[in-house]
Amino acid sequence: MSLVNQFAAYADWRAGLSSHIGQFRQWLGENELSDAQVDLRLSQLLERLREDRLNVAFVAEFSRGKSELINAIFFAEYGTRMLPSSAGRTTMCPTELLYDAAKPPGIELLPIETRAASSGIAEYKRFPEEWKVIAFDVEAPDTMQDALRQVSETIRVTPAEATRLGFSVGADDLDFYRIDDDGQVEIPRWRHAVINFPHPLLKQGLIILDTPGLNAIGAEPELTLSLLPNAHAVLFILGADTGVTQSDMTIWRDHIRAGGTARRGCMVVLNKIDGQWDELKTTAEIDAEIQRQVDTSANLLDLPPSQVFPVSAQKGLVAKITGDAALLERSRLERLETALSGELIPAKRDIVCDNTESEFGDVNRTVRGLLAARLAGLREQLAELTELRGKNKGVVEYMMGKVRAEKEEFEAGLQRYYAVRSVFSTLTNKLFSHLGLDTLRQLTHETRAVMLEATFSTALSGAMKRFFAQARQALTRSNQEVNEILAMMAAVYKRFAVEHGLKLGTPTTFSLLRYQKELDRLEIWCGNHLNTVVSLMTTDKKNITQKFFEEVALQARHAFEHANRDAETWLKAIMAPMETQVREHQIQLKRRLESIKRIHQATDTLEDRISELDGVEEDLLQQIEELNVLAARIGELLRPAETTTEREAA
Repeated sequence: MSLVNQFAAYADWRAGLSSHIGQFRQWLGENELSDAQVDLRLSQLLERLREDRLNVAFVAEFSRGKSELINAIFFAEYGTRMLPSSAGRTTMCPTELLYDAAKPPGIELLPIETRAASSGIAEYKRFPEEWKVIAFDVEAPDTMQDALRQVSETIRVTPAEATRLGFSVGADDLDFYRIDDDGQVEIPRWRHAVINFPHPLLKQGLIILDTPGLNAIGAEPELTLSLLPNAHAVLFILGADTGVTQSDMTIWRDHIRAGGTARRGCMVVLNKIDGQWDELKTTAEIDAEIQRQVDTSANLLDLPPSQVFPVSAQKGLVAKITGDAALLERSRLERLETALSGELIPAKRDIVCDNTESEFGDVNRTVRGLLAARLAGLREQLAELTELRGKNKGVVEYMMGKVRAEKEEFEAGLQRYYAVRSVFSTLTNKLFSHLGLDTLRQLTHETRAVMLEATFSTALSGAMKRFFAQARQALTRSNQEVNEILAMMAAVYKRFAVEHGLKLGTPTTFSLLRYQKELDRLEIWCGNHLNTVVSLMTTDKKNITQKFFEEVALQARHAFEHANRDAETWLKAIMAPMETQVREHQIQLKRRLESIKRIHQATDTLEDRISELDGVEEDLLQQIEELNVLAARIGELLRPAETTTEREAA
C-alpha cells in the first residue's frame, strides 16, 4: 500500500476510534454513569485524537535533494515542483509544511534577527506579529512557487553580526559561512518558515519538516532538542554523487543517531542514483555499482544495507508527472514510499493505541466497577425483600434494624476514608513540592546566577552539571512520593473491598521514567554541544549561558510541565474509583433502608417492590451488556494492526 493510501487508512482508523469514544461518552451521559472527572478525561482524550499529528523530518547536508524528494513523494500530483529545488542551496532555513484550517494558505517567515533574542521558535509561534506572512492562491501554482522561494533568500551582514546571530564564521573556502572579498558574510534571511497548505495528507495531520544543512542545524538548537526528537520518522538523505561526507557523518552522529543507537522510523536515502545511469553500461553493471554505494554507506553509518534506500527523486518526480511507469520503476521511489509507509504508520498507530488504551481502560474499569456495585447492591436488596415473604412485622423490623446498623457501621468507616483523603492530600503536596514548577524555577534562577558570575570555565561546567543533578534528584524524590501514594491506595482499596465489598480492583500505576529519560537526553546534548572543553574555551560565556537557558533549560521546563499535568491526571484517576464507590455504596444502603421502611409502613406491597427491583435489575444487566459492546468496539480498534490484518485475511 502506498504512503498516501496508508496514511488515509490511518486517518480513517483514527476517525473511527474518535467516533466510538464519542459514542461511549454520550452513552455514559444518557445512562447517568458519568461524572465531571470521567467526562473531562474522555473530552481530553478526544481532543488529543483530533490534534494528533504525524511528523516526518527530512535531514541532510545542502544539495542532497531533500526538497526534490519531498516534491516527488508528496506534491507530484500538482504537475510541477512546489518547493524550490535546483542546484546548490535552496532551503536555507528549517521549513515546516502543515495545514491549519484556521489560517489561509500562505507562508509565515520568522526573521533571522530574532536569533539575537533569548527566545526559541516555539515561543515566537505565540506572537504572530513577529512573522512575515505571504498569502498565496493554491489554484495558481506560479504565484505559490514565487511565495515558497522565500525560503531560499539570504542577506549579507558583517562577520560580527553573523557571529552575534549564532553563525560560525571562517575565512577558509571550506567554511560554510565565510567572509567574502567585500568583507561580508552571506547568511539565511529567515530563521524559520511555516507553510500552510491544504494538501490532503497535511489536512489529515501530516507535518513535514525540511531542514537545512549542518551549519544551520547547529545554529538552531531547537531543531536538535525538540523538532527532530519529536519526529515520528526521520529520512536522512545522502547524495550518490558525494557518498558519506564528513559533514554527513557529523549530522548522523550528533543529530540523528545520538547515543549510538538507531531509532525506529529512521531511514537513509541514497539520492541521485540517476548519476550512475550510463548508456555504455549494462543494467546489471549499473545495479551492481549502486549496490556497492549502498553497502559502503551502510557500513560507514553502521546500518544493515536494507535500511539504505537508493532512489532518484528527480526522475521519480518526472515519472509521476508524465505518467512514465518504466521511469518510475527505475527511480526506485515507490520502494522507498512502501518502506516509509510500512515503518511510519504502524509506529504512530502503536503510540496512539498505547495512550488511548491507558486512558480509556481506566474510565472503562471505573464505569464497570460502578455498574457492578449497583448490581450487587440491588441484588442484596432483592435477597432481603425476598426473605420477607410470609414473614411477620417483627421480622421486617429486625431486617430494618440490621440494615440501619450496617449503614451506621459504614458511616463510621467513612471516618477512615476521610483520614485517607487527608493523608492523600499531604502526600500530594509533598509530591508537588519536588515535582512542581516552583522548584524548577528556583533551580533555574540559581543556575543562571552562578553561570553569569562564573569567572572560569570550570564554574560554568559545574553549574550545568548541578542543574541536571538537582533536576534529576527532584524527579527521584517525586517518584518516591508516587510509590508511597500507590502503596497507601493499594492498601486502602483492599481494606474497603474486604470490609464493605467495594469493587475497586487495583490502583492505576504511574511512573516518571519518561521524564528522567528526557533529562538524560538533554544532558547528553548539553555535554556534546555546550559543556565541552572546546566550547567552554572558545565560546563567549554569555553565549553559552544564553543557549543553555533559551534551549536546554526551556526543554527541561517543558518536561516538568508535562510531568505535572500527567501527575495531576493520575492523582485524580487513582482517587476517582474510591470516591465513586463510596458514594454509590452510601446510596445503595439508603435505598435498602428506605425499601424496608416502606414495606414496614405498608405504603408499598412487598411483591410490588420486588417486581420494581426486578425491572431495575434487567435495566442494569442491559447497561452492562451495552457497555461490553461499546468497549469491545473500541478494543477491536486498539488491537495491533497485524492482528487485524491477519483476521481479515482469514
